[in-house]
Amino acid sequence: MDFKIMGLDAPLFNTLQHMMDASDHEADKSFNAPTRTYVRDAKAMASTPADVKEYPNSYAFIIDMPGLKSGDIKVQVEDDNVLVISGERKRGEEKEGAKYVRMERRIGKFMRKFVLPENANTDAISAVCQDGVLTVTVEKLPPPEPKKPKTIEVKIA
Repeated sequence: MDFKIMGLDAPLFNTLQHMMDASDHEADKSFNAPTRTYVRDAKAMASTPADVKEYPNSYAFIIDMPGLKSGDIKVQVEDDNVLVISGERKRGEEKEGAKYVRMERRIGKFMRKFVLPENANTDAISAVCQDGVLTVTVEKLPPPEPKKPKTIEVKIA
């Protein structure tokens, strides 16, 4: 809003105009900026590769999880059709006097989200971690039985 157009050219109104313009600009900037949580989740998802296989009766989600215990991994279903696999890989205990010369193994949070197909049975999900490989199996729902045609008796009037 421009106070000069309305005939109000006092310093107080000019200051008010400046404050309103600045707050609009900052609001637009913060509204368009990704949140810290979004950036963290995007990095966690990008650094967690997965294989997805479809079998006749199930889907399998396979993710490498070397060195993780079952307590470090979480498998959940959100919104009735989104499979979320997440967790955290922590740095090992450091012995006194030891220092890293090179650190290449990834530490920190990881996460993957998969939208499940309509025929996925979210009540029949199992997860097994063996030799550092997590396999999450989602059973398929049986196909719906085809509807039989309904016969309507025709009455003679």
